[in-house]
Amino acid sequence: MSNKDYLKDISEIKNLMNKSSRFISLSGLSGIMAGIYALIGAAVTYYLVNTYSYGTLLLDGWIFRTVMLVLFLVALFSIVTGIFLTTRKAKKNGEKIWDASSRRLIFNFLIPLIAGGLYILIILAQGKYGQTGGLMLIFYGLALVSASKYSIGNIKYLGFIEIILGLIAAYYPGYGFYLWVLGFGVMHIIYGAIMHFKYDTK
Repeated sequence: MSNKDYLKDISEIKNLMNKSSRFISLSGLSGIMAGIYALIGAAVTYYLVNTYSYGTLLLDGWIFRTVMLVLFLVALFSIVTGIFLTTRKAKKNGEKIWDASSRRLIFNFLIPLIAGGLYILIILAQGKYGQTGGLMLIFYGLALVSASKYSIGNIKYLGFIEIILGLIAAYYPGYGFYLWVLGFGVMHIIYGAIMHFKYDTK
């Protein structure tokens, strides 16, 4: 057996090991759709705040509740779309949607996300709105990095970008909204498009 044959066998073994330990059916289209939902949600939020808050720094009660509802709907639509498109891709690839790899991915993704969500709710209840956008980006980025070891490795780079944007938003809270739009909207669309053309179109 030649060296080329050995290298080919090693490469095939490595690919099999990666498939057994990583959930690789994440859909790039789901990232694109999540970014679009985020941009729509941001546009609605911007309109509400700038039309009805009358330039005040603190959000009025009904405006705050409406903005929270918009964020919830953005997250809900993103999750439902992600599950649908990822399930469809997994079936197409002949992979199980719920196995040890996907369970590890979800578990590692949810720990920082839930912790961050609870922390954000606590500071919102205290009327501290300024750091919300930055904290969302940071905890979401940490969740992506935490889950990346059980999925396609490229997702960690999106996580790093989200963390950096979150730290910038923390330092410049006045730009938190625009950095949120950049992180959850634009970066999701860019990342989803890259993933789609790199993995989904093969």
